[in-house]
Amino acid sequence: MTKWLEEHTPKLVLAPSFVAIMIFVYGFIAWTAWVSFTRSRLLPKYEIEGLIQYERLMASPRWETALNNLFVFGALFIIIAMVLGLLLAILLDQNIRTEGAIRTIYLYPMALSMIVTGTAWKWILNPGLGLEAMIRGWGFESFTFDWLVNPDMAIYTVVIAAIWQSSGFVMALFLAGLRSVDQEIIRAAQVDGIPTWRVYTAIIIPSMAPIFLSAFIVLSHLAIKSFDLVIALTGGGPGYATDLPATYMYAMAFSRGDIGQAASSAMIMMMVVFAIVVPYLYSELRSKDD
Repeated sequence: MTKWLEEHTPKLVLAPSFVAIMIFVYGFIAWTAWVSFTRSRLLPKYEIEGLIQYERLMASPRWETALNNLFVFGALFIIIAMVLGLLLAILLDQNIRTEGAIRTIYLYPMALSMIVTGTAWKWILNPGLGLEAMIRGWGFESFTFDWLVNPDMAIYTVVIAAIWQSSGFVMALFLAGLRSVDQEIIRAAQVDGIPTWRVYTAIIIPSMAPIFLSAFIVLSHLAIKSFDLVIALTGGGPGYATDLPATYMYAMAFSRGDIGQAASSAMIMMMVVFAIVVPYLYSELRSKDD
């Protein structure tokens, strides 16, 4: 009996967590997938009706707006955060004296929750309280910055807040990659008289391709599941001008009482995440096998 306990203790310890994950993660994913093929509205129904919820979803102007916003937000957020993070990492890689202070300043936003970030930027960008009011108080009465209440520009305020939140994290990833490059190669290039900018563009940055891919995966995941930042900053408004798939799903489930639409939108989001993550995991596992 003692020997049996020694052999199976790890399994017994992990069993409750395993069962909980199977029920509350994969079980609810399966339930959501099932409901997405039914006519569920306020209450779930379990008779399979085909793709009716997905047809309703694709015909919804609000869902179309959410997808367009995700494309705009995701593209700008990922590109600008990666470029800004890379530039900051290159700056810190020069071994400047204030590296510790600068690194702390840029990493600090990552310590804040998205709710705090969204609330802070809501105050900063509020035309009556923040940036616009401050600059007008300096005497520039014609200055306007009303993106937060402008339906055509509000999504870009979400981009600004998200970049502020995540660029420090990207900087840390790239800085670790820069510090891992073989210094002998860099010194050899400098001895040959190659300019510093060419060393970075031709040698260092190309060698960091796996780090770029990792940063892209993380930022893509953050963009797709963005919810709390939008809720805190714009509430999805004005109207539903800043809706993203995550906020659309929440609105359908808890405000509109349409479980079927919430389930179908959740499954679309999950498929998008899988389309990004699965090839990455496959390439990582394949490279380890090689």
